[in-house]
Amino acid sequence: MYTVLAKETLAPNLIRMEFLAPRIAKRHLPGQFLIVRATEEGERVPLTIAEADPERGSVAIIFQVVGVSTRQLGALEVGSSLASATGPLGMPSDFHGARRVLCLGGGLGTAVLYPQVSALHALGVEVDVIEGARSAEYIILERELRRKCGRLYLVTDDGSRDRKGFVTDVLREVLAGGETYDLCIAIGPPAMMRAVAEITRPHALRTVVSLNPLMLDGTGMCGCCRVQVGGQTKYACVDGPDFDGHQVDFDSLVRRLRGFAEEERRINERYETEMHPCGGRCHDR
Repeated sequence: MYTVLAKETLAPNLIRMEFLAPRIAKRHLPGQFLIVRATEEGERVPLTIAEADPERGSVAIIFQVVGVSTRQLGALEVGSSLASATGPLGMPSDFHGARRVLCLGGGLGTAVLYPQVSALHALGVEVDVIEGARSAEYIILERELRRKCGRLYLVTDDGSRDRKGFVTDVLREVLAGGETYDLCIAIGPPAMMRAVAEITRPHALRTVVSLNPLMLDGTGMCGCCRVQVGGQTKYACVDGPDFDGHQVDFDSLVRRLRGFAEEERRINERYETEMHPCGGRCHDR
């Protein structure tokens, strides 16, 4: 049922995949996500719905190939099928009537940010975007974003595209220059989102972040995706993934994200050994 219709490499190890999912395509709202499995025995992977075409009955996801599950997903070719896709899940984004919004995307976070930019553009909201990446080859969705935002600031860690630095450097300059916004949306690594929230706090600029804690069932039953927001326990799968950046406990989020780092490393090593053409024999030498 979930037939792959299109597949494109946007940047090294970063893939956009479109597949059939008619029910999800008709019902999804910006900010929501789905959980996919590449194979029947595969892990459940939560991914933001980047785009949807209700008439075609298709949805698009953008993911980074980093572990076993995303490798299996990235190995699917056009014409093959995903084992399952569950969604839409999570709370849709709430823009609270904002008329001017500043959006910041760091790395893969730009892919998660894109559907929000699209939704704001469709509502007639003025949007400026700051996109940051490791280097020029990791800049994604530039053409699509330019069509839907007023200003697009590009910044790279190594200075290979536009200016050298971080999204927070541009954010400071924009706010110091007197630009005013009703809302700031920041999506990227926890350290980046935390830094953005600290910069916008003195300006009393409402800041929303999208959290990606460990997740299993996506329905709030397992408690795996719990986060601390405003001193209360929230569940990213049903209460989020969007939260008030000024209220998020980023320290606890980072600790939970690192909780299975060693297990993930061992599984990746085992997968590489088993999938190697030599059957793992060369690794014994």
